[in-house]
Amino acid sequence: MSRNLKYILLVVCALGFGQSFASRILIPMDIAQKNHMKAYGIAYWTINQKVETDWLLNYRGGSFCVPSAKQIEDECNIRGVSYEVIADAQYNAIVSEISNPEANMDLVKLEKAPKIAVYSPKSKQPWDDAVTLVLKYAEIPYEVVYDDEILDGKLMLYDWLHLHHEDFTGQYGKFYAMYNGAAWYQEQVRELEEVAKRRGYGKVSQMKLAVAQMIQSYVFGGGFMFAMCSATDSYDIALAAQHTDICDIMYDHDPQDPQAQSKLEYDKCFAFEKFHLRTSPLEYEYSDIDANFNRQVPKELDYFTLFDFSAKWDPVPTMLTQCHTKTIKGFMGQTTSFKKQFVKSSTLVMGQNKAFDEAKYVHGEYGKGMWSFYGGHDPEDYQHMVGDPPTNLDLHPNSPGYRLILNNVLFPAAKKKKQKT
Repeated sequence: MSRNLKYILLVVCALGFGQSFASRILIPMDIAQKNHMKAYGIAYWTINQKVETDWLLNYRGGSFCVPSAKQIEDECNIRGVSYEVIADAQYNAIVSEISNPEANMDLVKLEKAPKIAVYSPKSKQPWDDAVTLVLKYAEIPYEVVYDDEILDGKLMLYDWLHLHHEDFTGQYGKFYAMYNGAAWYQEQVRELEEVAKRRGYGKVSQMKLAVAQMIQSYVFGGGFMFAMCSATDSYDIALAAQHTDICDIMYDHDPQDPQAQSKLEYDKCFAFEKFHLRTSPLEYEYSDIDANFNRQVPKELDYFTLFDFSAKWDPVPTMLTQCHTKTIKGFMGQTTSFKKQFVKSSTLVMGQNKAFDEAKYVHGEYGKGMWSFYGGHDPEDYQHMVGDPPTNLDLHPNSPGYRLILNNVLFPAAKKKKQKT
């Protein structure tokens, strides 16, 4: 036996994956799954262990399949994840079914566990972030970065970036009217002004713009960026306003440019165009992008629907919309959803409330990278308020709204296919 073969066998046995490859472990993602959230964590864990991991797009809700090994079964049992042990012949039949040209399914290899960064302030905020909550719940590792790390060029160390509930315009979330006397608000202003000064910026808005532009370069170079709630529209607004001042005196100590609206550069935006700023500091709104402005949607009718994409021809949006249902209950946020009239034609709408002409979940490419915007704050808390306790995901292990977040987390692990012609 050659030295190389001996080494490979030793490594496989040491990892506990050398028992039997005559069968497979299928992790179903349809209604048979007890805990969808932790199933994504198992998939991430197997990828990280260098185990061959298949994502079966549109097969039983986007199931995962891995070689059979006791260590994987044990991990599923510990985490409460449903699985089925199937023979290779059964798996070959599934692959054959998926490969049928008439079947809207596909098989994607997940090859490399993405290194994940969450852009979030280091100090405690009076609200929780859905992405951070679900990453912890699914046991998917991540690192927290903020303005210093991004300005120091450290984004290149990561494959996937999430933008926490954030305001990239330098208006402190437009919380001035309600919370300017709150200790947490005053501390946020103090901290950001100190960092801006230390980094050589005259204003927080200028520093946040520089951060937004660094993120833009990260995506252009091949990074994957995901944002929710106010980190979606405020990001695009900051890019559009890069040559004008949209901040009033209580934010940056001088008046806003009265001609700011006419100076917006929509071509700089990822997702939106032709929107109008909401400049009053007493208004909890950045612009009319947000469908929550003058929204008349009863809670009982607040649902959005995922689009069907061709798994074999459009694998990216197919991956990002894997779910066990196509209709998902809506949820609010500072930015709840996006008025479709302000969504660029180049932006792909993946989820919408058609009855009210709202886009909820959108996606696009920029340079070599990609981005996704998801409206709302918490998929299992319809109207999350400042100071509310975090959502207990033990009560929502099958949340379809949270599944969309985790699709984005796993997406960078997929083996890239050549474009079909």
